[in-house]
Amino acid sequence: MSEIRRARSVGIGRAHAKAILLGEHAVVYGAPALALPVPQLTVTASAGWSYRGTDGLGGASFTMTGSPSRPMVTQASDSLRRLITEFTATTGVDDGPHLDVIIDGAIPHGRGLGSSAACARAVVHALADLHGREVTESETFHLVQTAENVAHGRSSGVDARAVGASAPLLFRAGEVRELSIGCDGLFIIADSGVVGRTKDAVELLREGFQQHEGAQDRFVHRASRLTEEARHALADGKPEELGSRMTDYHDLLRAAGLSTKGIDALVEAALTAGSLGAKITGGGLGGCVIALTRPEQAREVTQRLHEAGAVQTWVVPLRGLARHAH
Repeated sequence: MSEIRRARSVGIGRAHAKAILLGEHAVVYGAPALALPVPQLTVTASAGWSYRGTDGLGGASFTMTGSPSRPMVTQASDSLRRLITEFTATTGVDDGPHLDVIIDGAIPHGRGLGSSAACARAVVHALADLHGREVTESETFHLVQTAENVAHGRSSGVDARAVGASAPLLFRAGEVRELSIGCDGLFIIADSGVVGRTKDAVELLREGFQQHEGAQDRFVHRASRLTEEARHALADGKPEELGSRMTDYHDLLRAAGLSTKGIDALVEAALTAGSLGAKITGGGLGGCVIALTRPEQAREVTQRLHEAGAVQTWVVPLRGLARHAH
């Protein structure tokens, strides 16, 4: 721990959503992945002490507001309580009488947008603020990963990094660096309204690898090549190539059984409306689609996505991400 500040009566922490551009699933097998911050979707956590007793919750209780009907209170409490325990051990701060944590977020749960990692990061910074402590990025990552591993099993670490990033990131072999952006355009993220099933998708992919000799190597090689080509296209100002690689990656995931009819319909709607490329983003079997679109076509693409079943959409301008990156 570095600098110690004056403790507060209430601590505040913030984080935002993320979207995987390319590299889903393959990243856990050593392939690269590209991730985007989604600053429009935020989470704010506040933490403070009360004197009402522990209520059998290990000295902490959680209230979640914001995104409608988020089924996260029970599910998240185990991982967040583990995070609080780890934070206390890491920082050596004293326990208070009872910790009340309120999490207010706009990130829909289970859509591959990093909601659990964003909640965890916001809580880490709220606790640090409450205790008057500074946490480094490395310490924050470790604490968020602690919560993510409880919530999801072994986590790649992509979400834990990306929900605090101010620029698009490249993940490769455990290393993270900011991406160069030479393109203009918009990413439109469309929520299918269906909760993704990441654990089922991971198991489905693993079973496919076991049933077909060489399938894992072929999948990882193809994913790595598409992701690297997309990275260069993004840097070199070639949006058509970037979009093409996105669509090719969707085809790769669909061939592995990780898409759905609803997701495929959204991808097709975006492409028909003029998007340069579109794909599922996140773990799969539900969740969201991300489409690369020229600004002048954004209205048409958004309309077609809603007509095809999207329950909500968000626009992430590449130009804005480029400004963040420098």
